[in-house]
Amino acid sequence: MDILDCDALELSALLEARDLSAVELMRATLERITAINDDVNAIVALRDGDRLLDEARAIDQTERRGWLHGIPLAVKDLANVEGLVTSMGSPMQARTVAPQDSVFVERMRRAGGLFIGKTNAPEFGLGSHTFNDVYGATRNPYDLTRSSGGSSGGAAAALATRMVSVSDGSDMMGSLRNPAAWNNVYGFRPSWGRVPSDPDGELFHNQLSTNGPMGRSPADIAALLEVMGGWDMRQPYGLLPQMFVDRIRTNVNGLRIGWLADWGGAYPMEDGVLETCESALGVFEQLGCKVEYLAPPFPAVRLWEAWTTLRSWAIAGNLAPLHANRASRAQLKPEAIWEIEQGLELSGMAVNRASAARSDWYRAAIEQFAEVDVLMLPSAQCWPFPVEWRHPEEIAGQTMDTYHRWMEIVIPVSLLGLPCMSIPAGFGPQGLPMGMQLIGPPRGDLRVLQIAQAWHEATNWPGKHPPRPAQSLRLH
Repeated sequence: MDILDCDALELSALLEARDLSAVELMRATLERITAINDDVNAIVALRDGDRLLDEARAIDQTERRGWLHGIPLAVKDLANVEGLVTSMGSPMQARTVAPQDSVFVERMRRAGGLFIGKTNAPEFGLGSHTFNDVYGATRNPYDLTRSSGGSSGGAAAALATRMVSVSDGSDMMGSLRNPAAWNNVYGFRPSWGRVPSDPDGELFHNQLSTNGPMGRSPADIAALLEVMGGWDMRQPYGLLPQMFVDRIRTNVNGLRIGWLADWGGAYPMEDGVLETCESALGVFEQLGCKVEYLAPPFPAVRLWEAWTTLRSWAIAGNLAPLHANRASRAQLKPEAIWEIEQGLELSGMAVNRASAARSDWYRAAIEQFAEVDVLMLPSAQCWPFPVEWRHPEEIAGQTMDTYHRWMEIVIPVSLLGLPCMSIPAGFGPQGLPMGMQLIGPPRGDLRVLQIAQAWHEATNWPGKHPPRPAQSLRLH
């Protein structure tokens, strides 16, 4: 068996038993990157191979620090790794070297991870399609003419092609979920506050985005979440550390799953998306779960209005200084400029109205979770689209009136900071992957991880590899 087909926890066990050395794993990783990455373009800012092998030799001789000891890691290029460039996909940041690790990166380093480089992301993480003017576009390993999604598209493609065994990502508007779905892996958006952000800038109001783990199994994700997660006293909100791996396997018989489909027709779907997801629901019934088809629990139009207000307000708060400077504004992509200008026009009362709608949705969601254990939705409304597009302009004949409207289906989760796993749902008629959002109640991370693990053991969709390099991986 190819060693790189092992999940991260399996690799960790082999390293701990000395049945595999960090040098052997690093060499295999670098060989895989050499064979695949030029086509997929998932790993960026790759470090010198000889130096990485030297670090692997050193870690083979040191006391084991944690379960990531000797595991090669690549961090999404929105977070900081000391000594590496954090470009955020922007030409303005292309030479910005991080002076220190981000909070969760430092925790991964303490657990023994070896950082090989970064994973590609769109400019400032905006848009669920990974392309930028610094590194170019990341291609879908199941079809190199298609998008890998985003903004954690580089991480998802690197996982699918076995260039890494586990990875971090981040999610504001589906950025852990859409790319996981399109690359046939798992992406977990944890409860907001579970994984701390860096203690920079405004700390109290912006609660839309979070970092989180990605992997080819929920158990790997649970293990990485234990490392990344836990309260950081430099921030006013947060959750205490919680152990997940030892409790991830459980009997899910009798659990109630509420299937929300296309939210009563509010979310247009490309042909085959709903059919693929709904055919997968039978696996849950085989596991003893009860699947119930639910009516929309809240008006989609109110969700969208609240979301676009709060998102643009948050983005303007972060990027307005770049917009204010004429020279830097000229280097921003149009989507960023649009978001900033939308945010700058908002009044305080407009933001308050959006927060009130969000609060109403929270109350409605709590009532829903009194009836079911978890909710489910598709992870995306369309299949991976051509890589040269900026974004889909219509779905099922319905015009997308913003650059991100086509990902509307992820916002019910993002607004409330609920724990949500994108689980692989199988493949459509064109051989492209799709996923489903498994949504837990507030702070119900463990429940989501347990159901996802039961699903994984029953299906193992990530075992269906993308085409190998010797077959059809290379573009012609």
